[in-house]
Amino acid sequence: MVNSLKQDWFSNIRGDLLSGIVVALALIPEAIAFSIIAGVDPKIGLYASFCIAVIISFVGGRPGMISAATGAMALLMVTLVKEHGLQYLVAATLLTGVFQIAAGYLKLGSLMRFVSRSVVTGFVNALAILIFMAQLPELTNVTWHVYAMTATGLGIIYLFPYVPKVGKLIPSPLVCIISMTAVAMFLNLDIRTVGDMGELPDTLPIFLWPDVPFNLETLMIILPYSAGLAVVGLLESMMTATIVDDLTDTTSDRNRECKGQGIANIGSGLLGGMAGCAMIGQSVINIKSGGRGRLSTFTAGVFLLVMVLVLDEWLVQIPMAALVAVMIMVSIGTFSWTSIRDLKNHPLSTNIVMVVTVVVVVATHNLAFGVLAGVLLASLFFANKVGHYMAVTSELDETTNTRRYTVTGQVFFSSSEKFTASFDFKEAVDNVVIDLSRAHFWDITAVGALDKAVIKFRREGADVEVIGLNEASATIVDRFGVHDKPEAVDQLMGH
Repeated sequence: MVNSLKQDWFSNIRGDLLSGIVVALALIPEAIAFSIIAGVDPKIGLYASFCIAVIISFVGGRPGMISAATGAMALLMVTLVKEHGLQYLVAATLLTGVFQIAAGYLKLGSLMRFVSRSVVTGFVNALAILIFMAQLPELTNVTWHVYAMTATGLGIIYLFPYVPKVGKLIPSPLVCIISMTAVAMFLNLDIRTVGDMGELPDTLPIFLWPDVPFNLETLMIILPYSAGLAVVGLLESMMTATIVDDLTDTTSDRNRECKGQGIANIGSGLLGGMAGCAMIGQSVINIKSGGRGRLSTFTAGVFLLVMVLVLDEWLVQIPMAALVAVMIMVSIGTFSWTSIRDLKNHPLSTNIVMVVTVVVVVATHNLAFGVLAGVLLASLFFANKVGHYMAVTSELDETTNTRRYTVTGQVFFSSSEKFTASFDFKEAVDNVVIDLSRAHFWDITAVGALDKAVIKFRREGADVEVIGLNEASATIVDRFGVHDKPEAVDQLMGH
């Protein structure tokens, strides 16, 4: 217990503190922007980001991962806020947390094993593209100063690590933000700053119970929004955890993360905040800035609030160009450039899954739709591929006029037609033996195919014997098969 506490919290104090400060600076304009997207006051997103980051640092299942208010969640709130107001959003946030805690106890985090590597790669690439696209408004119809500041900021981010001694000690994104702010203030440049994004709060968040009627009507209003928020939040969090696992060569407790996200969202709702989830951009900033433990996430949340309340006069002076440079660095670092090179080496099906995931996410700006499309395609390709690994061979014993069919491989909905087509029902034989000792039956479609084969042979006057079923296959055949029941032919013809 003590060793785990030290490892998670105090094994990388300097790196976690510095990276947490960088993340906090990057969180402020994003939290404000996401609040504007959702149609609520900027303080709602800032309070949510503070609350979620602090709580998840204690209860989350992935040390070093940053959770806060996100664009993916904000997009789902727009209609609810517009039609019913902030109080219903707070209620929906609380219910979202309940759903996510339930998902954790139901161990739904384990379902991530069904998400293939090609889907994860597509998700990452799409998110990198969305992060970059989100910066374009800050680079459109602006003066040359903005482009110069952004280019200089990128130069600092990529070149500062090569400076002897200090280059590895201080995160280059932090140096970029501080130096660009100093230059903008010294030269009194007329460029867009954090202060232009919206008014910052000047008080601590307070406990807020949603002022809505507690009845079935309210539940019906918030239920679809809460369900959508819970699914998207968990999907983005689980995918981000996978990315952070890869970046740090460590593992995460996904089911604990589900419960942690739920607890964090309930905390956010009780303080008047909006629902949030893990942020891949800020998580990548954290890892690349040296953050590894829970202290980095905690620092990000606490420093965010301190800056907003205490350092607000300085904070509003930060040029958006500096933060744009940081986010462009994140998008470049997030994109899997090897996936472009691997297009000519990977199977066509893998490439299609990756590209479709990217296209759907970018087109809809909804991560859940992209992941769902990718998983569905990957499943279809897998089913089709496995369906080909089924073969039926046969041999004739002329002395007894017996045809023996030996089935090898997986029999399920994809391979059932091939299974049925492998039998010669018109052959004049007295006996048919179907040997299934090398086969496995997976579903009722496969059982139906076996029924059809047996009954067709019997119609042609042959005695049929089915042998070799393993225990699992025998169970499903005994339960759903009809070929050994008196009413078999009638039932089969009735389907």
